[in-house]
Amino acid sequence: MEFDVVYHGRRLTHRDILFIRRLIANNPDKSRWFISRELCRQWDWRQPNGVLKDMICRGLLLRLQRDGLIALPPCKRIINNPLLNRQPPKLIKVDQSPIIGNIEEVQPIELRSVRKTQYERLYNSLIHQYHYLGYTQPVGEKLKYIAFSHDRPIACIGYSSSVWHIGCRDRFIGWSPQLRKKNLHLIAYNNRFLILPWVKVPSLASHLLSLSARTIPSDWLRFYGHPVYLLETFVDTERFRGTCYKAANWILLGKTTGRGKNDQTNRQNRSLKTVFSYPLHQDFRRILCS
Repeated sequence: MEFDVVYHGRRLTHRDILFIRRLIANNPDKSRWFISRELCRQWDWRQPNGVLKDMICRGLLLRLQRDGLIALPPCKRIINNPLLNRQPPKLIKVDQSPIIGNIEEVQPIELRSVRKTQYERLYNSLIHQYHYLGYTQPVGEKLKYIAFSHDRPIACIGYSSSVWHIGCRDRFIGWSPQLRKKNLHLIAYNNRFLILPWVKVPSLASHLLSLSARTIPSDWLRFYGHPVYLLETFVDTERFRGTCYKAANWILLGKTTGRGKNDQTNRQNRSLKTVFSYPLHQDFRRILCS
């Protein structure tokens, strides 16, 4: 039987499908929740912190059922899914009086980690209102920062789990697909960067990028129990030039293919992005390739 199923970096074989079918058949009275967690245990499918990849596995099982490859047991109960019913961030108003001057005039600047704090809603609201991509909840590990000047928010920076495959990045690191799968969690992706529109301070953006690069290693370790050794980001060159990343010594790696993570046509279907990276450790290649 010929088929090709790749889900979150895992390629399934015909033998895998047969294994899942047997697991379901041998547990006819068990719930989908049980099947998912048992499959994670059998495959040793875990996050870097050892937690079972239960939610990812549930998504895989639903996809296999939609494709007609397996038949899951009936749902025992309907669980409210906050991801499906997620509402846009509540709008929070802030002082919009202009902040104009040089970098010395807005000091001291505090880059505050706001994940799971009272300020996280403010971050979500500001990104929703003023970032051209709006706010979407990142999947996986994530940290959110707000930069404050004299207790006024002036910028937001967000990091999340790394993108699965970027050709120019993977060549830059020099790792194999197996090592990428093993060590991808050691890279953080700068998914949002916003200077609030009423803030006009030359060199502020590059200053904040440098500040976040010094801050994020210890924050990530404290929050998720493992370090990160490399930062990466995409810049939409139809809108931006990436000047602040260059000024903050981020390395230009190349461009994306413009096909997106779910591409099945091998044709460009979105704008090309420039890829920048910033090593956080001088031996990042050795670490990521080990």
